[in-house]
Parts: sequence; structure tokens; C-alpha cells
Amino acid sequence: MASRGNFSSKIGAVLAAAGSAVGLGNIWRFPTEAGRSGGGAFLLVYIFFVVAVCLPLLIAEFSIGRHSHANTGSAYRLMSPRSGWGWIGKLEVTTAFLILSYYAVVAGWTLFYTVEALFNRFNVMSRGDAGSSIFSDNFNHFVTDPLMPVICLAAFLLITHFVIIKGVKSGIERSAKVLMPFLFILLLVLVACSLSTEGVSKGLSFLFQPDFSKINSKVVMAAMAQAFYSLSLGMGCMCTYASYFSSETDISRTASQVCILDTIVAVTAGIVIFPAVFSVPGLEPDAGPSLVFIALPNIFQKVLGAVPIVAYICSLAFYLLLLVATLTSTISLHEVVTAALSESRQISRKRAALLVTAGCFILGALCSLSMGVLGDFKIAGMNLFDLFDFVTAKLMLLIAGFFTSIFTGWVMSKRILYDELTNDGTVKFRCFRLVVFALRYVVPICIGIVFLDGIGVLNIF
Repeated sequence: MASRGNFSSKIGAVLAAAGSAVGLGNIWRFPTEAGRSGGGAFLLVYIFFVVAVCLPLLIAEFSIGRHSHANTGSAYRLMSPRSGWGWIGKLEVTTAFLILSYYAVVAGWTLFYTVEALFNRFNVMSRGDAGSSIFSDNFNHFVTDPLMPVICLAAFLLITHFVIIKGVKSGIERSAKVLMPFLFILLLVLVACSLSTEGVSKGLSFLFQPDFSKINSKVVMAAMAQAFYSLSLGMGCMCTYASYFSSETDISRTASQVCILDTIVAVTAGIVIFPAVFSVPGLEPDAGPSLVFIALPNIFQKVLGAVPIVAYICSLAFYLLLLVATLTSTISLHEVVTAALSESRQISRKRAALLVTAGCFILGALCSLSMGVLGDFKIAGMNLFDLFDFVTAKLMLLIAGFFTSIFTGWVMSKRILYDELTNDGTVKFRCFRLVVFALRYVVPICIGIVFLDGIGVLNIF
């Protein structure tokens, strides 16, 4: 096998892994789920599952990736050449490819809305007589258009492709060192804008003052699923990035730092969004997925319209934030498939990246068109976009995560796991037995419950 690249610094490894985790799940899905599930109550349960379920599983994926020093498609096979567990890696690569295909559609939406914000289109729309419906009409007209969303999809995939072909150090690590600090700067700008709105008190109370009466099975299941999805587990990203870690990288510390950074971004997104939402009478925090592309452009103009330059800066900063977060995730998803294809088929990285980009564009275009001209084509009552989302998020991710925990907890040599977590005895790690217990029992049980509920077997919701 040809020599593989490595991250050149510890901070580069942390930022790249954090960039993989930080994405639409933090800035779009977290406020949506928190808004639907009681705010502060949801946040507490979410943090619990990040620590109890996601952190051990992230440690497991890091350990498998670094010890194998191979792409995700080969890592599990190399770790267990006689026990037939290699299919997990192949499942994760396939999952990453399918997620990238439809995720890139939404990435294209963020690109379009960033351009809209750049040219101050939201301010122009807010001056009309149609009221808030114009923002809804604008979004629906865009996503059902047969051409523009596909162009935006192609543009975003090409940006991702450019980073990938630059390699691990010059592409992935360098982009992470630029994009992640920029993301945090944008967050700080947005927090400053949000804290100046009239709804700041209600918004922060909603997010940070838990109403324990809101905690029920629905909130618990939503928080567990969100924590798992947010940290990019079960899709090969963390395993692939860990294969580029140096032998000096402290796996447990890096995993903890990624979980902390990911949670900070999600909570900060709530700080940005909820005060703005509570500043508009009649708008509830459970507005759902439409919040980002329909409600928020209207909110920015209503709340900050008295100072047009502030409304402009806030709108542009938010969609730039969304764009950057989405890009860091598409880079990691693309890398999972590119590395697996290049190394397993012994082809150049550039050729593998081109094949991945082309394949994702074709599937992504079909997913995009399924919301318009191909809307009548449905499988199991779902269009292609919803089908890809359901199959990957509700089935493939959870299956991969479940068996990764089983593999690491029961099959993989505990000596190998211990050596990875202690860097061959040079780093202290006092929670080894606790991590093994979590991987053997806590993680698979929790994931199993979410999986059964997601396919309607338990009917907890």
C-alpha cells in the first residue's frame, strides 16, 4: 500500500475531527430538536448521552482507525482478519457516500442562501406586501426548481473536491485550521447580535432553565439520536481521520475535546437562534426544519431591521457559518469514500476523488429533483431525498454504531485498545474499565433502543 498522509500537528488533528463533527446537525438540527423538546430539559439529556454513549464510541472509532492505519473500508478487516467483521467498514463507507449525496443538496441550499444574504436579498423581500409568506414562497420555489439547486449542488461538491485532492496535510488539515477558527469568529459575531435582541431573556431561559416535567421518552429518544448524529458516528469519518493521527496523539483527550467543541457549537447555535425567535410575537421555538431557511431570514429583518447594517451583517454571518460548518462535514464524508476507493482499488487519489464527486453529483441531482420534477417517484411513500435520509440516519448509521461498539467491546483485543488509549503506556488513562463496560453494554443497548424506535417497533413516540 502506498504511504499515507498524517496530520502534522495535534491541533490540526483536533480541528479536523471537530470539523467533521460540526455541521448542519449542530446549527440546524440541534436548535430544531431542542425547540421541539423543551429547551433546557433536552439539553441536559443531550449532554448526558454525549458523555455516556458518544464519547466511548468515538474513542472506539479513533482506536480502530489509528491502530489499523487504514481507510475505514479496510480497518475492521485488518483488525479481525479471521472473524469476518470487515463488513462494518464497508457499510460505513457506503453510508458516507449516500449521506454525502443528499447532504450536498442541503449544502447547495446553504450556498444559495449565503449568496442571497450577500446581496441583501432578504431585506428586499421584507419590503414587499406579502409578509412572511414571501420567505416561504422563495424557499419552495428554489428547492423545486429543476436547475438552480443542482447548480449549487455541483458548485459545493467542486469546492469539497478541491480540498480533497490537495491531500491530508495541504487539503484537510490546512482547511480545518482556517475554517474552524473562522466558524468560531462567526459564532461570536452572531452571539453579539442575538444578545442585543428583545427576546434574549426568554430565549436564554428556554435553553438553560430546564423544566424537568418536559423530560419524557420522546425527549430522551430525540436527545440520544441527536447526540449520535451530531458527532458523525457510524459513518467512517472519525475512523478515517484517526488513521492519520500520529503515535503521539492522545486519543481519549482528542475525543473529549471533539465532544466538547461539538457541544459548544450546538449550544451556541441555540444562543444565537432562540433569542431571535422569542423576539418575534407568535413565532414558537418548535418551528422545525423550516426555521433556518424560512423563519430566520424573516426574523433577522423583523428584529434587526431598524438598523439595516446589523441585519445585513447578522444574516450574512449566519449563512456563512452554516456554509463553513457544512463544508467541514462534506470534506470528511468525501475523504472516507475517497481514501477507501483509492487504497482498495490501488488508483490515484485524484482519480478516486473524481469518481466520488461524479457519483455523488448524480445521486445528489436525483435527490434534488425528487423535490420537484421527480416528486411523483416515491419508494415506500418517500421521495429519494427523504428515502436517503431515512435509510442512512435511521438504519445504516445505527447499525454501524451498534456493531462497532460490539466489535470494540467484545471482539477487539483489550490489549490493543489499552495500548491505543495509553499510547503504549506513556499516557495515563484511568477509565479503561469504564470505557469497556460502556462499549459492551451501555452503547449497544442505547443504540438498539433508538434503532427499534426509529423503525416503529417500540412506538415510544
